[in-house]
Amino acid sequence: MSAAPGLAAPVLSAPVLSVQGLQVAYGRGSRQKQVIFDASLEIASGEVIGLIGETGSGKSTLARTVLGLVKATGGTVTFGGRDLTSLTPAQWREFRRTGALQYVFQDPMRSLDPEFTIEQSIAEPLVNAGGHSAAEIASRVREYLARVHLDESLLPRLPGQVSGGQRQRAAIARALVTEPALLILDEPVSALDSANRVQILELLQGLAGPSVSLLFISHDLGSVAGITDRVVVLYQGRIVEVNETDLIINEPKHPYTQLLVGSAPTLGGAASARATRDALRDRVEIE
Repeated sequence: MSAAPGLAAPVLSAPVLSVQGLQVAYGRGSRQKQVIFDASLEIASGEVIGLIGETGSGKSTLARTVLGLVKATGGTVTFGGRDLTSLTPAQWREFRRTGALQYVFQDPMRSLDPEFTIEQSIAEPLVNAGGHSAAEIASRVREYLARVHLDESLLPRLPGQVSGGQRQRAAIARALVTEPALLILDEPVSALDSANRVQILELLQGLAGPSVSLLFISHDLGSVAGITDRVVVLYQGRIVEVNETDLIINEPKHPYTQLLVGSAPTLGGAASARATRDALRDRVEIE
């Protein structure tokens, strides 16, 4: 497959995550369906990357393959210099206990045990990792609760006893408490109302730093425009464009990227979203 216009990305040194030539297929034999085609991307330490594409483009499959929840059929996923695609199930269990790579679901009820209090949910990754005293765990839970702007009065409550926005903040605190090198967020604001969506985006904007990188997955380019350094555009399992966020928004090269820009209400495309989508659909070509 030849590179689409704008596909070249800045060269990153010592990436925390390197995905090279990733292939994913479901099924076997004549029933096999290719889902990810030769995908490559890198995330540097402290970088915030947006992975953008509509429903069914393969975004979550790519993320779940990085996490070892889906098996790659080709290519490599390297995290902190370690080839994750070669890990055995036992090695994966040990690796996950470190909490170095964490994931936040679209629905926080998938991250939080409904029978655990907010305090127990946030503490669970530290308990599973071992080596932490009860006092240290309690201190870290409160530290990260404060970082996501939640009050300690919520600690004894169950997930069903707090609002959706508070649940998602608690899920983010749970993911951060192990101080991961990479946090993958899969549509973290799409299930929230507009007020909570803005608050969570503002929260995420302040999370990235030298010690943690973010991979923000979304179908809405407008949601990631203000918080990402670069954007990776995924269309039907193929990466069709990678560039700095400002260039993706202001100078999109690929027709599908143009479609996404034109369809994002927060980028001024609401009125023409349907027309843009219809006009560009026929122009999107993947070689």
